[in-house]
Formats: sequence, C-alpha cells, structure tokens
Amino acid sequence: MNDREMMDAALYEARIGYAEGGIPIGAVLVTPTGEIAGRGHNLRMQTGDTTAHAEIVCLRNAGRRRDWHKLTLVSTLSPCIMCSGAALLHCIPRILIGENCTFPGAEDLLREKGAAITVLEDNRCIELMRRFIRDNPDLWDEDIGIPPSDS
Repeated sequence: MNDREMMDAALYEARIGYAEGGIPIGAVLVTPTGEIAGRGHNLRMQTGDTTAHAEIVCLRNAGRRRDWHKLTLVSTLSPCIMCSGAALLHCIPRILIGENCTFPGAEDLLREKGAAITVLEDNRCIELMRRFIRDNPDLWDEDIGIPPSDS
C-alpha cells in the first residue's frame, strides 16, 4: 500500500465522521505489508468524549498489539499534542499526514522524539477541513481548545 492509498483510507474515515455531523478527521494504522490494523474518525461531537480524536479512536480500534513499532499512523490532519503523545507512547515510527495548513499539530515533538513525518499537503484533506472550519467555526474552536470570545 503506497502513501496515497493509505491516505485514501484515512480520508474515507474523515468523510464518515463529516457525514455523521462530526469533525472530518480520519486515521488508519497500517502494517508493513499494507494491511489496515485499525481505523477511526473523530467522534468528539457524536459521543461527547473530548478524547475521541481520530488517531485515539484508531488506536483503540487496533486493540492490543505487539507490533506498534512497525506500524504507520496515517491521519488526514496533523496530530495534536495528545494524539502525538499517544503515537510516541506506542512507539509508532512513522506518521503520514494529509495536511498541516489548517492545523499545525505537534510535528516538532514527533520529530524530536525520532518519528519519521511525511506531510502530503493533500488538497482533498485541505478542502474538507477548510469547508468544515468555514461552516462550523465554533465547533472547530471548541475542538482545538480556543475559548469563546465572550470569556
């Protein structure tokens, strides 16, 4: 499975989340042989769980494993500090990112700790996030931790 095919799988998850009224971020975990070991999409809005980011849901869905150090984590959006920390905790060596222009994530932390980062700047991911942010600015601000302007 090449980078584009892996991103297609993560983007599929993001679109599911968007269709459910959630934040359109998707993630998959891929083995060296190209098998998808786990998948997930952001479920914060759907479940009310503030930790249900796409990458965390994906890791949960992958279950108990001993091969984390061989997997690639694929996310449509640059992982936040929580998701980056989870990737580091699991010793995932490679992170494939769809885009980082709508949200820069914690890529410096991942690199500092030795993870290999590839950013595709995939226009499909960029357009999906830009559309969501334009149409749902309050939900987006809530997701990334920006307090309301009246606070």
